[in-house]
Amino acid sequence: GILLDMVGAKNAIFKREYFSQESAGQFVTKIWEVADELGHGAYFQNKMGGAITDDHYFVIRNLRIPCVDIINYDEEFGDYWHTHNDNLDIISKETLQAVGETVWQVLMDYDHNAQ
Repeated sequence: GILLDMVGAKNAIFKREYFSQESAGQFVTKIWEVADELGHGAYFQNKMGGAITDDHYFVIRNLRIPCVDIINYDEEFGDYWHTHNDNLDIISKETLQAVGETVWQVLMDYDHNAQ
């Protein structure tokens, strides 16, 4: 599974999330490598981030399905998080494009390798 969480903010930074790395490390590596190959390395920083107890955590632990959480988290969430300021004003077309292109390419690569 791939969880896209808060992936549209301007200047977003996505680091490798701990539980994702633990359950689906090879997929995390693939996603971050593809992002770099596509020129999106500024968003997908190849560094370990923290452990986020998010939706994917319960899927990993309870259902034993490997999951990757792509989340904009760098030591803290943005000051807009869980406020009325969390609206379309903070969304970046460039960030959404970087995430969308990356995930799409990973899925296409996976689909072609499965055939």
